[in-house]
Amino acid sequence: MAEVGRVAVNGSGSRLLPGGFWAAVAVWVERPQVANKRLCGVRLEARRSVSLPQTGHTHLRPSAGPEPERLAEAGGCGPDAGPGPVRLSLDGGSGPGPSAGPDHGRQEAQGRRQPEEEPREAAAAAAAAQLSGTPGQPGKAAAREGDLPAADLDALWDAFAQSLAGDNREVLAFLTRTGAGSPPEGRRELDLLLRTVIPKTNPHCPLRGPRREMVVQDVLNGAVTFLPLEEDDEGNLKVKMSNVYQIQLSHSEGEWFISVLIFCPERWHSDGTVYPKPSWLGEELLARLARWCVESRQSGFKNTLSLISIVKYSTAYQALKEKYKATVKVWPEVTDPEKFVYEDVAIAAYLLILWEEERAERGETARQSFVDLGCGNGLLVHILSSEGHPGRGIDVRRRKIWDMYGPQTRLEESAITPNDKTLFPDVDWLIGNHSDELTPWIPVIAARSSYACRFFVLPCCFFDFVGKFQRTQSSKTQYRGYLDFITEVGSACGFHVEEDCLRIPSTKRVCLIGKSRTYPLAREAAVDEERTRYINSRRGRPGSPRSGAPAPPPPGAAPSSAPGPEGHGALDAWPAHTAEAGAPAGALWLSGFQPREKAERLRNCAALPREFVDRVVLHVARLLLGKRSPAGGSAQAWNRGGSLSLAEVAGELDRETLRRLKRECGGLQTLLRNSPQVFQVLHGHVRIRDWREERPRKQEEPEARRRPSSDTFKTRICWFFAHHPDGCVLPADCCPFAHGPGELRPAPRTKKKPAL
Repeated sequence: MAEVGRVAVNGSGSRLLPGGFWAAVAVWVERPQVANKRLCGVRLEARRSVSLPQTGHTHLRPSAGPEPERLAEAGGCGPDAGPGPVRLSLDGGSGPGPSAGPDHGRQEAQGRRQPEEEPREAAAAAAAAQLSGTPGQPGKAAAREGDLPAADLDALWDAFAQSLAGDNREVLAFLTRTGAGSPPEGRRELDLLLRTVIPKTNPHCPLRGPRREMVVQDVLNGAVTFLPLEEDDEGNLKVKMSNVYQIQLSHSEGEWFISVLIFCPERWHSDGTVYPKPSWLGEELLARLARWCVESRQSGFKNTLSLISIVKYSTAYQALKEKYKATVKVWPEVTDPEKFVYEDVAIAAYLLILWEEERAERGETARQSFVDLGCGNGLLVHILSSEGHPGRGIDVRRRKIWDMYGPQTRLEESAITPNDKTLFPDVDWLIGNHSDELTPWIPVIAARSSYACRFFVLPCCFFDFVGKFQRTQSSKTQYRGYLDFITEVGSACGFHVEEDCLRIPSTKRVCLIGKSRTYPLAREAAVDEERTRYINSRRGRPGSPRSGAPAPPPPGAAPSSAPGPEGHGALDAWPAHTAEAGAPAGALWLSGFQPREKAERLRNCAALPREFVDRVVLHVARLLLGKRSPAGGSAQAWNRGGSLSLAEVAGELDRETLRRLKRECGGLQTLLRNSPQVFQVLHGHVRIRDWREERPRKQEEPEARRRPSSDTFKTRICWFFAHHPDGCVLPADCCPFAHGPGELRPAPRTKKKPAL
């Protein structure tokens, strides 16, 4: 046994211990990908409470709750009632499980600093609530492929416990921290959990498959032990003793300590993924655990990928990423290609797995059709269509990249307004990916298109039915309040609304999904009247929902998750929805809605007259050159000028110039940033750029972020050569800009991007 790391937890955050320790352990057990970026997540398969006497005799005590006791994939979360697993607490009572969030245990322990003479009893009391479970159904991602039946976990533990009573006494001592002040008599209360650790799919290392582990938590002694499992020649699982490690919490002389120990360091085998090097456990992991112990992190959001299989998602994402990565190199838009390409790849992977599992649930083989409302660059439509799903995208403004997709990708340039003509009765799914002003209308359009139509929205900008959304509850963030509002809209439209969190490079990554209805098809006309009343109730009242809870289902609605008739057959019984009284066919469902303008208005100073921009640039440059600092330079030195705050520069401009700049986004700062050849703007101050300090960009950077190649050099006149009193600070052969008309070269023609 060897200790590979030890850290003291002190300061004000130590008052959250020992509850904070078990909250941190819950993160590592259920979401290890937060610390180990080479992991995709874990799947929790079964859980047991174990009575382990000092002699090694074991007695298994099943968890409370219905069978099968298989838990949600810990890469995501369970149902809305909470992602906590089904289990029995140490005192026989029930409570929220560890997935309820790290802060649960911290709140239990906060403000109750335990006496130093009873640290272990305090740890058990504080962790009991953290480790106890809430009876309930497993998450929808539970019982995936490869799950180990609960009965097999019993047999697996029995076999291991017999070895503890026999030749593995050292393992028993390591497991229970014998000699660390533990009670000499009585049964040991241990918590046993089976999990499958899922590494990210890597095409270069295809042999890295999921690994199973038994996790043994000894609450009384503040220790959690990880026992890797392997198959023998006959296919039976057994504990692999080479990679056993333990995380401990100890209390000594008024201080709390967290340490990581390895049972047999000389036999440790690091695969670089599931089992990293011992130094990583003792440094990186230990530092994170210590930070998680004392942090208060109440996000109010679900864990990622709670509604789908993370094993399937990881495989699909890596395959799509490899297939469409070339799009980054030919991206013709001004937006960041890496951000948008890989975000749409991740969303596409999520939808493909969601739809695949939906087909399996319904016993169907035909791939779902879709319409992406507000499709933007259309890449999501292109990927889904290329993967076999019939669909199209609609956006008010055509993008340059549309021409690169080819005819198989259907994209339409059209404004979308919520009315009787904007319905899609033959479509299975409506998608709203950052659909802005259309976001609250998508559940309404889906509900009125057909009983079989479902929706997926990824809200970003905050819009109500008409105008901007404004929150009225200060206890919630605006983002959380807006998600609750869209959930309320979906519920008012008769959907069972589910929430999930995607793995995308964005701060707005929570999606809302409506897959089934809360009412039977025969009640459609009555339910649509409820929809109309709900929409009208928000007329002239932009704001967050009036209550913290989602709107209840329409009166008299009977819960029903059974899918309705599909295709044209469903339209025969489909009643026309109730329009506003006196409204003509095709009229807006709510007056005042304004679709986005077709021509995007440029407000980044790019549309300002060239002579106006040149005049402001020259004026600001003269102001900076007049602030020349005499210190450290001779009269012959190149004048690099001084530094001024943006407020000081604005004070030197005339009123008409300021008025024109105020109409632009960013104003003066944007104009100066648009002249990077001349200025450097940093932390609210501006100065003349000294090109001697510029360093070439790394060749490893993406092509879209590198400076122009040598073909684009000398295509513009050097501003310093033309306007600076000392000329350009660089020699002509080193300056990327032309020193006079004789050096000026024609700009290269834009190469036509190949079709994707």
